Amino acid sequence: MSTHDSVTEPTRGLPDVSELVVGVLGGTGDQGRGLAYRLAKAGQQVVIGSRTAERAETAAAELGLGVRGADNATAARESDIVIVAVPWEGHAATLSGLREELAGKLVVDCVNPLGFDKQGAYAIRPEEGSAAQQAAALLPDSRVTAAFHHLSAVLLQDPAIEQIDTDVMVLGEDREATDTVQALAARIPGMRGIFAGRLRNAHQVESLVANLISVNRRYKAHAGLRITDV
Repeated sequence: MSTHDSVTEPTRGLPDVSELVVGVLGGTGDQGRGLAYRLAKAGQQVVIGSRTAERAETAAAELGLGVRGADNATAARESDIVIVAVPWEGHAATLSGLREELAGKLVVDCVNPLGFDKQGAYAIRPEEGSAAQQAAALLPDSRVTAAFHHLSAVLLQDPAIEQIDTDVMVLGEDREATDTVQALAARIPGMRGIFAGRLRNAHQVESLVANLISVNRRYKAHAGLRITDV
């Protein structure tokens, strides 16, 4: 298999997601804002959600590219796919309050439960096992997946960078849902979505961000991941 074939293989047979509306809860934070920017730049319809509509509207206006801003509940209602990019500290409360609005939606959790002390970042293990599993427990009427954990917010928000060469590990229980998220990741130039297991395996994926933070600090980098031989 040629190098080119190897790189494109995971995108074959994935659905067309170009017409789906993507909501980003926590879209005024660095990670959410970066994802909103990249997806909108790729031609996706994007709605940024925040606790207040005004804050979301301000962030959306700054991004341009047709991005809209709304409060979290409105963003959830108006979207087909909802990316959860809120701080870990507010994860449970935010999702608990949006159970009705997120019913029937494809939810993509990219939250990393981390703590920080003098030794640096370390992983936190939620009672449910992971942030994604907590989301699934709180949103029984949604299709919950996990993805977009290992992306540098700095690179995502830098307009001078045209392509982000990294893989996105996608986890979930529903093949149609994970295929859709893989296709969404592939909309961003340089990215591939790679299926990486069921939600019970989300903890180690979320935790790996603590290692990447250590890599970045040592090498003054914005490290990502590539999965080889796929």
